[in-house]
Amino acid sequence: MSLIIVAMLLCAGLSSPLVIRQSCHVQDAAHTFYGFPDNDPPGCVIAYDCGRGLTAGGAGTFNDPLTFASAPGEFQICEIIYDPYLRKYLRMEDSCDSCNRDWANKVWHIDIWTGSSTVNGGNDQVNCENRLTPAPQHKPIIRGPGPNLPVDTTPLYVTSVCNAGSVLSSYDAQSFC
Repeated sequence: MSLIIVAMLLCAGLSSPLVIRQSCHVQDAAHTFYGFPDNDPPGCVIAYDCGRGLTAGGAGTFNDPLTFASAPGEFQICEIIYDPYLRKYLRMEDSCDSCNRDWANKVWHIDIWTGSSTVNGGNDQVNCENRLTPAPQHKPIIRGPGPNLPVDTTPLYVTSVCNAGSVLSSYDAQSFC
């Protein structure tokens, strides 16, 4: 069947492969946060190069998603998701030990980058990460999101400033699909 479809596309003059976006769906995931001071090893180095080298970062837009870490196999490397809690697009660019432990029990978990790729915010930044972590930790995320969802590009942490007040505490996740 797929060979017939490929042949029909070739006959129609469509010789390049079609890219089909994953269908949008909602997935609950535990949310935690990390940054320069508690990355392992400390710094901004990430596991996967998804277009910005091996440096964590991003503004949270579709074209400049914020780095998140997870367990291998939980998300595709470089997969872009949307987090309504943060109103940010995120891209899977790193690994996370606590995510690995959770995924062994089939618990979805994302660890989201905060702060600068050049400045260590120390305990102040770690305290901000803890303030950003929702209670309960599980919040819906959107897999296969469209590119035009509402975005808040306010950094989660900038030296001595924690923007924990910019998160959405309640929302209808399905409305983002």
